[in-house]
Amino acid sequence: MGTGIRGIFGGAAVLGLALVMASVATAQQASRMSGLQLDGDQPIEIESDRLEVRDNDGTAVFTGNVQVVQGETTLRAGRMVVHYVSDGSGASTPSTGASDIERIEVEETVYIQTATQVATGDRGTFDMGTELLTLSGREVVLTEGENVIVGCQLRVQMNTGVAELDGCGNQGGGRVRMLLQPGSQRQ
Repeated sequence: MGTGIRGIFGGAAVLGLALVMASVATAQQASRMSGLQLDGDQPIEIESDRLEVRDNDGTAVFTGNVQVVQGETTLRAGRMVVHYVSDGSGASTPSTGASDIERIEVEETVYIQTATQVATGDRGTFDMGTELLTLSGREVVLTEGENVIVGCQLRVQMNTGVAELDGCGNQGGGRVRMLLQPGSQRQ
């Protein structure tokens, strides 16, 4: 199934979430994640109603109408938590941006838009160490033009490009659903 998702949607919708989430991790991380083709030269704009930096926990919490924009990619969510790797002493410095990012979590109606695609779900995570992106929820929807694919959990291994979309199991519907419009597939 992973090849189908990537083939139909060109990987950009699922990469879009990782692009925005990884972009928050600074240009240094961007070069490490070269498979995402992040552009460290493009500015990243983050807006939210509130930002709370928790030095003791090594987190930065953005809440209320969170919007992250880089180039043509936009991420919107109700909340975004950036987890920093501790330096071993129990301290990290999220306020300076000097720390490495361990993982980024977004929740409360996650919406990702790229130039040609949209992905939605209830929550998303990006683990920087394993390069695993997960978008999940009651319904995860990927669209490109009139083509639509729906499931409940999308996992993308960024370093290999392998994507898996699971059906909704006990949530009703249970299966992955796909609608392809004639003539809309890329050649």
